[in-house]
Amino acid sequence: MSSSASRASASPAGLTPALTLVFAIACGLCVANIYYAQPLIGPISDTLQLHAGLAGLIMTLTQLGYGAGLLLLVPLADVVENRKLIVGALVGAVIGLVGIALSNSAITFLVASFVVGACAVAAQVLLPFASHLAPEATRGKVVGNIMAGLLGGIMLARPFASVVASALGWRAVFWLSAALMATLIAVLWRVLPQRRPHASVGYARTMASLPGIVLNTPLLRRRGFYQGMMFSAFQAFWTAVPLALVHEFGMGQRGIALFALAGAAGALLAPVAGRLADRGWTRPATGAAIVVALLSFVLGAVAMHYRSVAGLVAAGILLDGAVQLCQVLNFRSLFMLAPELRGRLNGLFMTFIFICAAVASGIAAAVYAFHGWSGLCLLGGGYVLLALLYYATEFRPRAVGIAVGR
Repeated sequence: MSSSASRASASPAGLTPALTLVFAIACGLCVANIYYAQPLIGPISDTLQLHAGLAGLIMTLTQLGYGAGLLLLVPLADVVENRKLIVGALVGAVIGLVGIALSNSAITFLVASFVVGACAVAAQVLLPFASHLAPEATRGKVVGNIMAGLLGGIMLARPFASVVASALGWRAVFWLSAALMATLIAVLWRVLPQRRPHASVGYARTMASLPGIVLNTPLLRRRGFYQGMMFSAFQAFWTAVPLALVHEFGMGQRGIALFALAGAAGALLAPVAGRLADRGWTRPATGAAIVVALLSFVLGAVAMHYRSVAGLVAAGILLDGAVQLCQVLNFRSLFMLAPELRGRLNGLFMTFIFICAAVASGIAAAVYAFHGWSGLCLLGGGYVLLALLYYATEFRPRAVGIAVGR
């Protein structure tokens, strides 16, 4: 192996249990920045004087920023020394979070949200970084364990934001997050190993290679569509449910926090998903996840009809668990492909997902405002149904060899 290749792939021995925990916590804290505003759409909209039909922009701009970062920054993981890239992105996140906390207008808030979203992609540099350190036989387990941290960050961000906002106001959420990011910068700079990928390709050629990777990697297109539709459903549910809890059940921020905390239980499925993938169960587990997500919207519609908060909680847990199960399976499949392309594969995969999620966030608030919870369930269930219909094509003979990434 050449010296450049040696630098491009760190030794598996470098990923200790302690370092795996650091990766998991760091991923969770980074990605949580995208979701703090979700349960606070109401109070933020009131402060910024945003119309209810436009409230979804609060999440949409953050998601679009994340999508831009995935497309433009994450591929740099195949070119730039990874530790510096991660720390640089976190510095940008701190600047954006301070900008949000100081915002007094919708424009400044949305611009700062875009910056935070773009810089939160540090999580998507950390994840393939960890996969380089993990041996192939346990890569699914490692990815699952780190994804548990990432997904825990997604799910705990909402109750954290609700509790802090109810006590100190919504701006305090972003001040606290800025402090957490500053602390994380110091920790990661100290504990992360360096990873210097083969740099001869250069950024311009790396970006120019992206269309060809999409065209020549059917597994990427398939897995991206599955997760894009599943995550659109996830975003639709969690964008609208805080509004529904206020309007239909009269809940405050503490009630919304408790509701969101229950959904965090779905993150427990991430390590299980990694182990299923390592045992070759990727295809059936993917199908099961999609079906459960579809059933969660049926349950959600029935629960709202009977004014059952417990039913809505169950629907949220089922949806979160299904989406997270599918995502770990997708990541493990992609990370079994060419190691030198992992940064770009991850960037392309996540870019599509978060573009879908950004659109879904904006649509969900408007659909709920004009068509209520029933319209929202039809929207979310429709996204999942598209994933299920595409999943059915895996069983055609020509799809068998490309679909599952066993």
